[in-house]
Amino acid sequence: MEKHIDYLTNWLRTQVEEAGVKGLIVGISGGIDSAVVAYLIKRAMPDHSLGLIMPCKSNPKDAQHANLVVEGSGIDHATIDLTDTHETMFSTITQVIQQTGDWNDKQAKLADANLRARLRMSTLYTVATNYQYLVVGTDNAAEWYTGYFTKYGDGGVDLVPIMNYTKGEVRELAKALGVPKEIIEKAPSAGLWEGQTDENEMGVTYDQIDKYLKDEEIPVNDKQIIEKMHERTAHKRRMPSGPPKFS
Repeated sequence: MEKHIDYLTNWLRTQVEEAGVKGLIVGISGGIDSAVVAYLIKRAMPDHSLGLIMPCKSNPKDAQHANLVVEGSGIDHATIDLTDTHETMFSTITQVIQQTGDWNDKQAKLADANLRARLRMSTLYTVATNYQYLVVGTDNAAEWYTGYFTKYGDGGVDLVPIMNYTKGEVRELAKALGVPKEIIEKAPSAGLWEGQTDENEMGVTYDQIDKYLKDEEIPVNDKQIIEKMHERTAHKRRMPSGPPKFS
């Protein structure tokens, strides 16, 4: 893993140089993926890296874990609470649509969660612009392949350093980097709502997705879930499309 860490650190440093910017920023959620990225960007740009903690109706434990990452990595950090901003924006949007009679209650939870992710993206880019930093994403190979991220939310970034690493490999990176054990062993969750976990929401475990990505045998039902997620989220992994030029 040390060789992988050196490789990723050098790659991140090269991206900064080639883009002509000054450093790197990441949103620290308290989960393992953002923890690994925070440790990596601190290594790549010791004096020009920033971790942003952005609570938004979040479980207080997430902020505690995020602070463990800050303490462990030594990264510069700031906290911007988006709870009130989200509440104002979501309630305003909800009220307008409800007046038309078109509000879809079945989609409300997803709309709420996606707005949180997109507010965090907007916040990261606003702060990044101030410091002339690149925004670094935290999606691993399983999330990238299945599209388990919010389009223009946590998927709205400049760099995705761990997109080729399975969840299991991210755990190994975390151990090698010195990420606190408490974070490595916690159940993966995007913190979108109370009790939410990634695996319950996807309907398949990261271990099975990892095996699939390594061309190992997995149960047929799990394979179908993974392939369906990949097909359904293809639009998230490509640039916006347009028609051919009219002639």
